[in-house]
Amino acid sequence: MQRVSHPARHLVAVLVRPGLLSMELGIVHRLFGQAVSAEGERLYEVVTCAVVPGDVRTDADFTIAVTRDASVLAAADTVVVPASDEDYGPAEGGRISAPLAAALASVRPGTRIASICTGSFVLAAAGLLDGRRATTHWRSCDMFREMFPAVELDPDVLYTDDDGVLTAAGVASGIDLCLYMIRCDHGAAVSNEVARGTVVSPHREGGQAQFIRRPVPPSRSSSTGPARTWALERLDRPLTLRELAAQGSMSVRTFTRRFREEVGISPVQWLTQQRVEAARRLLEETDLSVDQIASASGFGTATSMRQHLQAVVGVSPTAYRMTFRGAVVGA
Repeated sequence: MQRVSHPARHLVAVLVRPGLLSMELGIVHRLFGQAVSAEGERLYEVVTCAVVPGDVRTDADFTIAVTRDASVLAAADTVVVPASDEDYGPAEGGRISAPLAAALASVRPGTRIASICTGSFVLAAAGLLDGRRATTHWRSCDMFREMFPAVELDPDVLYTDDDGVLTAAGVASGIDLCLYMIRCDHGAAVSNEVARGTVVSPHREGGQAQFIRRPVPPSRSSSTGPARTWALERLDRPLTLRELAAQGSMSVRTFTRRFREEVGISPVQWLTQQRVEAARRLLEETDLSVDQIASASGFGTATSMRQHLQAVVGVSPTAYRMTFRGAVVGA
C-alpha cells in the first residue's frame, strides 16, 4: 500500500448513470467529505457528474439533479463508478455506450479509478480491468467471469487494488474501499477519524465469502442423493466413505466417482462444506458455545472448526457471530 501525496485538494469525481444505487453515491460523498487535515481543512472535493447532465433516475423513489457533465473526469484525481440497477444482465454483451466509453477514455493516465459493486462491469467493459485482479458482488460473479474472461476475478474479497484500479464487492464494501483510499492518501489517523464519524469499523475482517451460503441441496433422484440426505441428518457423527457408499448400495470407488459427477466435488469436501454451513447457522441462530457448535456440526473440536471456518469464510467463529448477531454469546 503506497501513500499518494497531493499538493492541492484531491478531486474525486463520481460518475453516475440511470438506475444509480443511491446509497453508493452517498457513501463516496460522506466518507471523502469528512476527511480533514490536522488543521481541520477538507482534504477532498467530491463532485457528481453524468454523461448527460440533468435528472438521473435512482434505484429508489427519487431522482437526483446532476449539473456537471463528464468533462470533469479529465481533471479528477480519483474517479468512482457506482453501480446501477441496469448492471444486472447488461443487454449488449459486455459493451458500454459510445458516450460512456468516451467519458472514461478522457480520464488522465495514472488517475485512480474505482468501482463499487457491479460498477465493475463498466470498468471491465471499458477494458480497464483486463489482466487485473478485481471483484464484484458475489451474486454477479458467474456472469462477470463469463463476460470478461481477461479479468482475474476474486469473488471472496471485499475490495481489490491493482495498481490504482480498484473494485469493491458490494454496496457496503464501498465503505471499506473509500476508507482504504483515504488511508492510502493520508494515513490511518485520518481514515480512522472518518470511520468514527460514520460509526463504522475502520477495517473489517474477512471478505464477502462470509456472506455467501453454498449448500448443495440433496436430490433423491440422483444416485448419491439419498446418501447426502442421510449424512445431513447425522452431521454430528463421524461419517466414513464406506457408510455413505452403503446408503447407495455402491462400492466406495463407484460412489466417489458418481458423487463427483453429480456434485462436482469429493464426498469429503462436500461433508466439510455442509459442516461449515451447519456451524454458520448455529453461530447465527443459537446461543451455543463454540465448543458445543463444533460438536453439533461434526468438527469434534473447536480448533478444527475454527480452522475450517477461517479457510472457507475468512474469519473466526467469534468474529462471524459478531457480524451476524452483533454480540458474542457463549463464545
